[in-house]
Amino acid sequence: MSQKVEFFFDLGSPTSYLAYTQLPNICAQTGSQLEYHPMLLGGVFKSTGNASPISIPAKGRYMLQDLARFARRYQVELNFNPHFPINTLLLMRAVTGVQLHMPERFVEFIDCLFRALWVDKRNLNDATTVTQVLEQGGFDPQQILDLSNEEQVKARLKDQTDQALQRGVFGAPSMFVGDQLFFGQDRLDFVREALSAG
Repeated sequence: MSQKVEFFFDLGSPTSYLAYTQLPNICAQTGSQLEYHPMLLGGVFKSTGNASPISIPAKGRYMLQDLARFARRYQVELNFNPHFPINTLLLMRAVTGVQLHMPERFVEFIDCLFRALWVDKRNLNDATTVTQVLEQGGFDPQQILDLSNEEQVKARLKDQTDQALQRGVFGAPSMFVGDQLFFGQDRLDFVREALSAG
């Protein structure tokens, strides 16, 4: 039985975006499975008393420099979104809805939104912009909105956020290999080691 990594993420987290760009290759190289677990980072912050590093000016300045360092290391494009922070409640419900009802397009969907946020710097707080991004990505905005408003989808996102909290998650990205929690895209080397050890 192959190892797996459970990836708890929120689109509004630039470090989740960086981890997202690397985890598929890590899993391919270690013969492991990647499981995506959308969660609501705002809910995690509220429950744990944690907050975005950007809320502390000195830490925020450092984080921006560190994000750029890792983007260069990973050889991926990252442009910090000037509209940050993004309210991701509707977006993460959409992600959950696509995962439930359109699983064959799930990776394509999150790629579309991650790129809009962290490469193209689109303002996804704005409903008109979200519609444009979805249309450009080949998705039907009304279909996605309908999925986002399903009670089953809302309950699933809340449940996954609650599960993350019960397992000790306090921020994003958080990754589990078995019972081991790894927080932050700067811990991917440890994720790789844990997967290789299995």
